Amino acid sequence: MRQRVLAPTVEVKMIERGWEKKIEPLTVRIATAVRITGLSRSRIYELIQSGDLETVKVGRVTLIQFESLKALTTGSRAIQR
Repeated sequence: MRQRVLAPTVEVKMIERGWEKKIEPLTVRIATAVRITGLSRSRIYELIQSGDLETVKVGRVTLIQFESLKALTTGSRAIQR
């Protein structure tokens, strides 16, 4: 019987140094936003379209501003359905 290998849990790693505070990422990819929020990919795109999530396009990659994602998930911004 084969063992089932589970995907590793995604954590946002922070750089820690004694002389500075923890550094958060500036942006995250769509897939990372899905994993860390628990929202569906479709919902993430809806939030981008509605302006609730701020993005940056680098080539073909869409990056979500981490601060925007944090504000959304901490309740700083109201999600309209």
